[in-house]
Amino acid sequence: MTAPYILVVDDEPDIRNLVQEILADEGYEVAVAENGASARERRRDRRPDLILLDIWMPDTDGITLLKEWNEGNALHCPVIMMSGHGTVETAVEATRLGAYDYLEKPLSLAKLLLTVERALEADQLARENRGLRSRTETVIEPVGKGAAMQALREQVRLVAQRETAVLLIGEAGSGKETFARYLHALSPRADAPFVEVPVGTITGQNSALELFGSEEGGRVHFGRLEQANGGTLFLDGIADMEMQTQTHLASALQGQGFLRLGGSTEVRTDVRLIASTQRDLEEEVAAGNFREDLYYQLNVVPIVLPPLREHCEDVPELLNYYLNWFADHDKLPYRRFSVAAQNRLRNHGWPGNIRELKNLVQRLLILSNQEEIGQEEVEQALGSVRPAGDEGGGLSPALLDQPLREAREAFEKLYLEHQLREVGGNMSQLAKRAGMERTHLYRKLRALGIDPKEVVG
Repeated sequence: MTAPYILVVDDEPDIRNLVQEILADEGYEVAVAENGASARERRRDRRPDLILLDIWMPDTDGITLLKEWNEGNALHCPVIMMSGHGTVETAVEATRLGAYDYLEKPLSLAKLLLTVERALEADQLARENRGLRSRTETVIEPVGKGAAMQALREQVRLVAQRETAVLLIGEAGSGKETFARYLHALSPRADAPFVEVPVGTITGQNSALELFGSEEGGRVHFGRLEQANGGTLFLDGIADMEMQTQTHLASALQGQGFLRLGGSTEVRTDVRLIASTQRDLEEEVAAGNFREDLYYQLNVVPIVLPPLREHCEDVPELLNYYLNWFADHDKLPYRRFSVAAQNRLRNHGWPGNIRELKNLVQRLLILSNQEEIGQEEVEQALGSVRPAGDEGGGLSPALLDQPLREAREAFEKLYLEHQLREVGGNMSQLAKRAGMERTHLYRKLRALGIDPKEVVG
């Protein structure tokens, strides 16, 4: 894993060089800039993990730079302000604009090092918290004591210690993101960023912009590749990536560098790449939908995740895990499955895999607070979500007994979730299937509380 990269901006050579030497001795990678113009250039060349920024400089003051870099709340890294002639008002203004802290000159080296350490720790914690808030169901270690899951976990433990690209292959809902995070957590990059890109939700120009960032009028937007520098980039649903973006990515992986959109300077990057797919990439290559060179770059270590129906012995443990999880995190009433109910679910086909099981447990805890979940209740719950055409399909009486508005919303949610799974999370295809404008579709998904990433899994 690469050391944190710190940019020191100060117009006084003695201070600039002293701080650089002290930080380098502590194991940090350090670059320096003597004024605002040089600082912009250094930041454009490479995204820092932390910036030490002097306020008073001959061309542009530090407050102006801080305001510029924080436009749209896009600071991207902690900034520590430094000044020998500051005021309380200046410190307050710097904090309001997003600065992590404010150091007075002459600098106390002990305080400098402590502040840098705390700023980097706070930034890492903030990233982890954002990840926990957005994906709170993530399992640290994938659940299951069956032979298949034990072998899979062991394979991931071995692969995690290498720097090779990994391709996770499995059906929707089979736990690809969980295994990607598990692999990252076991790797030497565990303390560095884990950045997820749901490929199916970004299209057109946004696809390349999300990955590679952009430069325009001196403004820099850092893409996901730079945000993941030193850590792991997870490309979820790689088969949905547009061909032009595939070309850019293949080139970036080959040369370990890329150009931002609108940029002219190559950006170097160091990331561990994990990609996932539920489609056969060899077939996609043969059909001309996926670049052959990119396929071979990603398919260094393929890991196949079995569908839940092939390790049904893990169903009881998964049921208990999610019963406890929803009781702890969502404060839902704890219930237990009867032996008959567990046996019925062990023999269920699970077309939606672990994601379907999780949603089923949540629904059963919401709809009743009786202590035991019996087989009849399970049958009703399975019937309410079974897609049309499945054996024994149809809507449950519980759905039909609701008021019209609630029943319509419940049906729309089931319909859109089913279609999302069918198209693998591809929003363009979903809009065509549903006969809706994409902007209206996004509003509808938000209104119904549907997260495409959670549905596709």
